Amino acid sequence: MLEPKVWQLTAGSVVAGLALAAVAVAVAGPWDSGQRKAEREWAAAQGRTGGAHHDPRAPRTPSPAPSAPEVLSVLTAQGAEPAELADLSAGLGKTLGPLLDDKALGKLRTASVVDAATGKPLYGKAADTPMTPASTVKIATMAAALSALGPDHRIATKVTATRDAKTLTLVGGGDATLDHEGLRSLAEDTTRVLHDRGVTKVTLHYDASLYSGPRAHPIGPNDNIAPVDALMAGQGRLDKSTRGPAPRSGDPAGDAADLFAELLREAGIRTTAPPTAAKPAKPARSARSPKSTASAEVVAKTYSRPLSALVERALTESDNDVAESLARQTALATGRPASFAGAEQAVRAQLEKLEVPLTGARFADGSGLDRKDRASAALLTALLARAADPDHPELRPVLTGLPVARFSGTLRNRYQDAAPAAGLIRAKTGTLTGVNTLAGTAVDSRGRLLAFAFMAGSTSSPGEAQAVLDRLSASLVR
Repeated sequence: MLEPKVWQLTAGSVVAGLALAAVAVAVAGPWDSGQRKAEREWAAAQGRTGGAHHDPRAPRTPSPAPSAPEVLSVLTAQGAEPAELADLSAGLGKTLGPLLDDKALGKLRTASVVDAATGKPLYGKAADTPMTPASTVKIATMAAALSALGPDHRIATKVTATRDAKTLTLVGGGDATLDHEGLRSLAEDTTRVLHDRGVTKVTLHYDASLYSGPRAHPIGPNDNIAPVDALMAGQGRLDKSTRGPAPRSGDPAGDAADLFAELLREAGIRTTAPPTAAKPAKPARSARSPKSTASAEVVAKTYSRPLSALVERALTESDNDVAESLARQTALATGRPASFAGAEQAVRAQLEKLEVPLTGARFADGSGLDRKDRASAALLTALLARAADPDHPELRPVLTGLPVARFSGTLRNRYQDAAPAAGLIRAKTGTLTGVNTLAGTAVDSRGRLLAFAFMAGSTSSPGEAQAVLDRLSASLVR
């Protein structure tokens, strides 16, 4: 066990370091709708990421991005003596009990706090009871996606052409972050290939068939999410926003194809008619076959940022479109249909491999908008502890993507009256009518990392409930 002076120095260094990091976040602010803040400089140097300004002679597949850093290594490397944890557990019981009794949380409330370094439970109130998690279910979705695909995975959007290059197909790969600039880069790459072949006029199709099942989310048309299509640009937003609620298109795939056609025309390639939905031409048969049909050749590709960055965006800004996309990517990676049902099966299967408590859990969607979702506080804290586990570095973006109290994402304006939480708490929020949840990590006064989940299922005032949740998590710091 460390001597008292060593513990004091360690705790002081950790708190000072986190305070400095918080100031850095405050100065820099969020970027790219909540994508990886820790990689800001790295990303700025990657001028060709996402298909922009590609040298046609260069390899078409980008190099893997670095995985999320092994954050909080000092915290997770140090264990705690059983007596220490017992004392901490007793203290938490005295502190959290009265706060959880606040009427603002309604009659249904659960809680779980664990030591992130060991995964040992420190406090629980009905911790195994399945609750409607709202957006905190994104923690489960992101952990499953990272487990299935790895943090360096990128999602491709491509253009295929028939042998004579006069018929093109824009093929969606499920990148919910594809935007106007990404499509422009794809159009420019395509144009270079066509000009080299002397083609200036094409027929354009688009293919969004990678996903199956209902496109519409069960909640119906809603400003919080677009129809779940494998092809979209700007998340189907009908205004100039990049995050948060916004009017959405009813046909994101068709709109993306229309925009691509426009960008082709700007680059010097005319289209014979408005783009139509179609599957790409069949791949060429073996060279030994004399009956080879028209082949589909990939002439251009653009890639999403690494999965680690997509995960961070989904968590920091509570991006529902990215969350549903990554749930389907998980389904594809595990050989299941890319539908709501297939994604649910895939997410659960991946979480089973992580050996977290799944009793009563339900993943009806990837975003948490569906009230049929179920997760326990114990499940959420177990996932956060797995993400802090040195044996699971692939899950680290689950921690680095959590919004920082008073500084980023959905916690920018939270914790106004919950000092000293700023910079020391990172957490995912969850809000539906009558449902308020919060799950994340806190650094206590001795520098120990705690994972927590507080869930309320019958609230009458979201503002009052959120204030109590903020005080609950801030009490862990003190």
